[in-house]
Amino acid sequence: MSAMKRLLLSLSLVATAVFATSGRAAPEKPNIVVFLVDDMGVMDTSVPFLTDDSEQPKRYPLNDYYRTPNMARLAERGIRFNQFCAMSVCSPTRNCIMTGQNAARHRTTNWINPEKNNAGPNGPLDWNWEGLNKQTVTLPGLLRKAGYRTIHVGKGHFGADGFDGAEPLNLGFDTNIAGAAFGAPASYYGEKNYGNGPKKAKHAVPGLEKYHGTNTFLTEALTIEAKAAVDASVKAGEPFYLYFAHYAVHAPFNSDPRFADHYKDSGKPENAQAFATLIEGMDKSLGDMIDHFEELGIAENTIVFFLGDNGSDAPLGDEHAVACAAPLRGKKGAHYEGGMRVPFIAAWLKANPENPFQKQLPIKAGAIQHQLGAVYDLFPTVLDLAGGKNPADHVVDGRSLAPLLTGNAEASRGERFLMHYPHSPHRSNYFTVWRDGDWKVIYHYFPTEVSGGSHYQLFNLKDDPFEQTDLAAAKPEELKRMMTSLIAGLEAQHAAYPVGDDGKTPVKPRMPE
Repeated sequence: MSAMKRLLLSLSLVATAVFATSGRAAPEKPNIVVFLVDDMGVMDTSVPFLTDDSEQPKRYPLNDYYRTPNMARLAERGIRFNQFCAMSVCSPTRNCIMTGQNAARHRTTNWINPEKNNAGPNGPLDWNWEGLNKQTVTLPGLLRKAGYRTIHVGKGHFGADGFDGAEPLNLGFDTNIAGAAFGAPASYYGEKNYGNGPKKAKHAVPGLEKYHGTNTFLTEALTIEAKAAVDASVKAGEPFYLYFAHYAVHAPFNSDPRFADHYKDSGKPENAQAFATLIEGMDKSLGDMIDHFEELGIAENTIVFFLGDNGSDAPLGDEHAVACAAPLRGKKGAHYEGGMRVPFIAAWLKANPENPFQKQLPIKAGAIQHQLGAVYDLFPTVLDLAGGKNPADHVVDGRSLAPLLTGNAEASRGERFLMHYPHSPHRSNYFTVWRDGDWKVIYHYFPTEVSGGSHYQLFNLKDDPFEQTDLAAAKPEELKRMMTSLIAGLEAQHAAYPVGDDGKTPVKPRMPE
C-alpha cells in the first residue's frame, strides 16, 4: 500500500470516529469543485493577482474596473497563484484538465470547430480535431471509479460534432447539463431561448428549455441547475465532483441587465461594459454556490479550484499591445503573457484545522503563491485528493499542486511551461512558447511582422514582466539554451508540427545560428 493510500485510510478512520461521536454520518471523501470561467484572464477581476517587488499584491486600473467580491471572498479563504498558465485558447486547456496532459501531447492544440477541421492552411495533418473519446482516460472517469458522482455543468467543447467528445456523458460524467461540442453560446438571454429558435442555431445551448421565454440569464440558469445537481448528490450520500464550466465570459458580449448600471458611467466602450457584466454575473454565481454549500452544511468538506481557461478576451484594445490585460501584454490567442496567464484560486470553503480532509491538504488562507502552476496540474492534484488511481499506461505531464497550496515553495518542481499552437488564423499564428524560470522564448514557425520578421523572441520576465524588450539578438547563448529545451520538450511529448506549403512536410523548430 502506498504512503498516500495509507494516509487516506488513516484519515478516513479518524473522520469516522469524529462523526460517530457527533451522531452524523462521516463523509468518506471530500467534495471537489472545478469552477472554470471561459476567456477570463488574470486581470479580469477586482482581486489583484500581480505583485510588486516585495511580492505583495499590487492593484492596477483594471482591478478597480471589475467587480468580483466573491472571488475576493474565496481568495481570503485560500491561496491564489501569481503565475498560473493555461493554453492560449479553450479546447486545449479543457482537455488538459481532463487528461493531465500538455496539449502538445494530447494534440488538441487549437479550439475545436465543431463542424470542420480548423487546422489552418499550414496546420498539422495529425492534430486531434476530433477531441476526447470514450477510450480516453479522463479525470471524471477516474473519479467515478473512486466513488464520486461526476457532474458537468455548462460549456463542454471537448470534441467535434458527431464524435464522442461532443457529449460529456461519454467522457466519465454521470450528469451533463448544457454541455455540447461548441464553445460560444448563441445567446445568454432566456428571452431568446439561449439561441434555440424555429431553426435551431448551431450554438444554441441545449437542455434548458424550462427557462426559455423567461428573463433568466444563462449564467443564472446554470447556477440554479448546478445547485439542484449538488442537492441530488448530497441527498444520495455521495461525494461529488462538480465541473462547473461557465459559458461566460465568452463572446457574444450580451450585457447582463442585472449589473449594467455598474458600468454605464465608466467611459469604457459598450461591448467592454457588457464584458464586465458577464464577469460580475459569473462572480455572483460563485457566491451563490458558496452560500449553497454552507446552507447544505458541506462547506468544510468541499474544496474549490477556481480558474480561467485562457487569457483575457476583454474588448479593450489591440491584441498584441498592453491593453485588455494591462499591464500584461497581449490577450487570448496571443503568444504574450496576457494570452496565457489566468486567475487560479484554491480554497476549502470553511476552515476547520481538525477536518481530516483539510489535514490531508492544508491550504494556506489569504496567501499568494509565486511559483508557477499550470492547468494540467489539476489532474494529479484532484486525483490524489480523491484517492483515485491513474492507470500505469496513462502519461501525466502535470504535477500535484498540493505542496504549493500550503504556501510553500517546491524547489524540485522547477518553473517550466510549454504552450504549442501550430495553427492559424488567430491573434498569433504557428508558434510555440517555452518558459523556464525567468526566461521565455517564443518560436515562430513562419516569421511575420508580428514576430519582427524573426523566428525568435526572447524575454526575461523578471526584469521585463510586461514583455517590452526582445533579447533574442542581445542574448544569443541564452536563446540557444532556451531553444534546445523547447525542441526537447516538443519531441518528448510527440508534438504535431505545422506543415510546409506542400501540405505534408512537417516544419520543425530550427536552432538559431
